[in-house]
Amino acid sequence: MLRLTWVQPEDLIGHELRQASQDGREPKAIAARWQAAGGQEAPLTAGASPAPASRYLRQLARDLLDELADLPSALTDDEPTDLERIRSLCPNWPEPAGSRAAGAPQHLEAAWLGRATGCLLGKPVEKLPLEAIRQLARSTGNWPLTTYFTARGVPEELLSTHPWNRRSAHTSLAENIDGMPEDDDLNYPLLNLLVLQRHGSAFTTTDVARTWLDELPAGRTFTAERIAYRNLLSGLEPPHTARHRNPFREWIGALIRADVHGWTNPGNPAAAAEQAHRDATLTHTANGVYAAMFAAATLATAATGEHDIHTCLRTGLTVVPPRSRLARAVRHAVRLAQEHQDFDTVVDALHATHADTHHWVHSVPNTALIAAALTHANGDFSGSVCRAVSGGWDTDSNGATAGSIAGLLAGHPAALPDRWTAPLKNRLATSVGDFDGIGFDALAHLTHRETRRP
Repeated sequence: MLRLTWVQPEDLIGHELRQASQDGREPKAIAARWQAAGGQEAPLTAGASPAPASRYLRQLARDLLDELADLPSALTDDEPTDLERIRSLCPNWPEPAGSRAAGAPQHLEAAWLGRATGCLLGKPVEKLPLEAIRQLARSTGNWPLTTYFTARGVPEELLSTHPWNRRSAHTSLAENIDGMPEDDDLNYPLLNLLVLQRHGSAFTTTDVARTWLDELPAGRTFTAERIAYRNLLSGLEPPHTARHRNPFREWIGALIRADVHGWTNPGNPAAAAEQAHRDATLTHTANGVYAAMFAAATLATAATGEHDIHTCLRTGLTVVPPRSRLARAVRHAVRLAQEHQDFDTVVDALHATHADTHHWVHSVPNTALIAAALTHANGDFSGSVCRAVSGGWDTDSNGATAGSIAGLLAGHPAALPDRWTAPLKNRLATSVGDFDGIGFDALAHLTHRETRRP
């Protein structure tokens, strides 16, 4: 039996109940009705429960999803999704800064390579609990992390308890890497490159949607992106595609799509954030959108080559409503990274704060972890990607974003250690467009053509 992940109503309702409790709604009465009817909690890690619900439970789940969407939120004023309202809450909304115009393709190649490297490092341990990641790395003498994971030397009993990610191990363990395998963390930057090529920097959210329908296989989408894709095929239009029965609208999906918007707006974090907003609102709302804007503005600042990581992160926060959950989480994470010399202590504190209340793919804890990793490593490339992945949660996505930012700061492919880049063999696998097998150097030149001058 086919159990299509991330779309079954009986699997969505548990996530929506959790989302409602986070975004200022009061879901207890609806939760009680779902539980009294025999409804189950949301799947812990997978996108679908093992067996389908009855016809009655499935219809009840649909009805309750719609009722939850109608509940008022106490956080509406502090966490809007409309761009003008976001700007009105940001007193330090950035002006164009930095004198370097378009930079050089080498900077962008380092960013592409950094994104791929960080993603690849995190792929085999995606979905694993934090303690499992630590045990697997320690068993091979790779803790604190300094290089790719390996299965060589890992005790069988440990692997039976904590197996590698089944979809990734055969392409992402050190002994198996042969170029950069396909991953959604690289597919989405490719899609946004296509958006810019076809529609320019003034693209609309509808342009993004059309590009997805033309170029993105539905089976390569997950969480909020899969829901929005389904909504598009059902005839809904953006931004309603982000809201309709979409409990994942504050998860990490928009964040992993933000890089190209930052890379192509060096010195103009406001323009980068605005592009990221137009992209993100196809699938996300509020903090899910802010995470993308934060990453884009951080990267646009890093792209000038004139600022350290701390200035870049501070600038990233200027496009995020300061009373939002995401802004508070990032500020807390940066403080922890500044206060503690041992990064494991930082990670433990972040997990103590967020793990019980947020799904491991939610944008709030993951963005906080990325900021903590970059801060603690002072923007160093290896230190940043290793810290981001070692913190758990969405390991490949966090490694990818940290690697993109730190790679851009490094400024040149030669500044990235060979142990990271050599296994990539300057080759990227993808199902997007005509990019399959493309080199990172070629991608850098294509991206450079779309770069805007402030």
